Amino acid sequence: MKSLRAQLLLRSVLIVMLLLLFIGVLQYLLMGQFLYHRTALTIQSEILGIPDSTWTENVLNPQPQSDAEDHHDSPFESAFGPLQDKANSIAFIDTSMQFHSIQVDASLGASPKLAKQVYQQLLAQGKAGNQYQLMANHQGQMQLVVLQTVGDHDSIHGIVEVATSTTNLQEELVRELLIFVGLTVFALLLAMAVFWPIISRTLIPLSRLVEMTSKINAGNLDARFSPKGAQTEIRQLADSFNAMLDRLDTSFQAERIANAKMRQFVADASHELRTPLTSIHGFLEVLLRGASQNPEQLARSLKSMHSESNRMGKLVNDLIFLARMDQVPQLLVKKADIAEVIHEMEPQLRLLAKDRTVVFQLSPQLFADVDIDKIKQVILNLFHNAVSHTDALLGEIKVFAYQEQRSIYFGVQDNGEGIESSLIPNIFERFYRVDSSRSHKIGGAGLGLAITKSIVDLHHATIECVSEKGAGAMFQVILPTHY
Repeated sequence: MKSLRAQLLLRSVLIVMLLLLFIGVLQYLLMGQFLYHRTALTIQSEILGIPDSTWTENVLNPQPQSDAEDHHDSPFESAFGPLQDKANSIAFIDTSMQFHSIQVDASLGASPKLAKQVYQQLLAQGKAGNQYQLMANHQGQMQLVVLQTVGDHDSIHGIVEVATSTTNLQEELVRELLIFVGLTVFALLLAMAVFWPIISRTLIPLSRLVEMTSKINAGNLDARFSPKGAQTEIRQLADSFNAMLDRLDTSFQAERIANAKMRQFVADASHELRTPLTSIHGFLEVLLRGASQNPEQLARSLKSMHSESNRMGKLVNDLIFLARMDQVPQLLVKKADIAEVIHEMEPQLRLLAKDRTVVFQLSPQLFADVDIDKIKQVILNLFHNAVSHTDALLGEIKVFAYQEQRSIYFGVQDNGEGIESSLIPNIFERFYRVDSSRSHKIGGAGLGLAITKSIVDLHHATIECVSEKGAGAMFQVILPTHY
């Protein structure tokens, strides 16, 4: 059976059946012992109820019978009372081990002669000597043999041996067994009738869980199982299942967001690549119409195409870099002084700033485990971003680096146009530009800060922006030190 309800019912009934079977076997054995012991006690009581003189007068010293008594079948016809009224074979063993057969039952035969050691042990016990045992006669019929010593206060006369059939006892045992079997069948049927609704009610929470899981698919992960009123195991299963659904829902949402970002990324990349290609295509058309014959127009067209090709080359390189960072990014980490790394870049940064004012505030001995080339790229990207958003003559740019506790802070601050606070959460997204038209004029594709964020994340660091519209901007990296 594959049904859990049916399996639980079957196993419960099987346990009850095995328990009843054990009880039945135990009861059969104990009942048999009880019946044999009770019968033996009854026969021993009947033997002890016969006067002692009966054994001496009728067995040990029998009197000759008169002619008037010849018609009697036995000289002891009424001497032994109830013992002779039953289907018993009776014998007497005197102290000299002489075996006297008193009565022989036709179906049982004569009472069996036991080993002398048995009789001797009983005689040694005195008047307290008694025992019984089961044994088969010469026909294979089981009989109960009861032994009891008899005598007066002064001496023991002998042993009375009574053999009786166990047929009646076996029949009584069979009747008891049949009654028990009937009660067992009734108990099993009652157990099935009682267990089925109990098991069904117990499995209701599990059934609800199964029904709920059948309704869940990739597009419907909002359903949750309420473990209220359920058993501990079902509650634990429900909690684990709900936690799994939460993880799946989070994963699917993350996948949907990633797919949306990927589609947006592809669209933005296509747009950014199409713009320089369109410009180059336009200049080529102008040249094909005859502008190539005009040296001034030819020079201007070639210069523009060169600029657009450089822009397209930088965009492709940035895209390749981001693709590598997304797949298997690798860092060549070694201990370095961040202040020294920035100091080495000072000539390049001042050249990039042109007429802008550049200030370096660098604390010494800022050691951390970093990839030096990628940290330089972070500084260069942040500095280039500051140059792009400050005035060519009035612009002021500060490059700083210092340490607080176990973190190194470094970055770039400018006095440019600043960023609205509502836009700051988006500035590290790929192809995001605060001012799209201005970014095109300065050649930006919106990938610099995205690349910077990827590098910072690889170093298990964080980057933050503090800015207000018209009040400049500060980008700083918080890098944990590793010693």
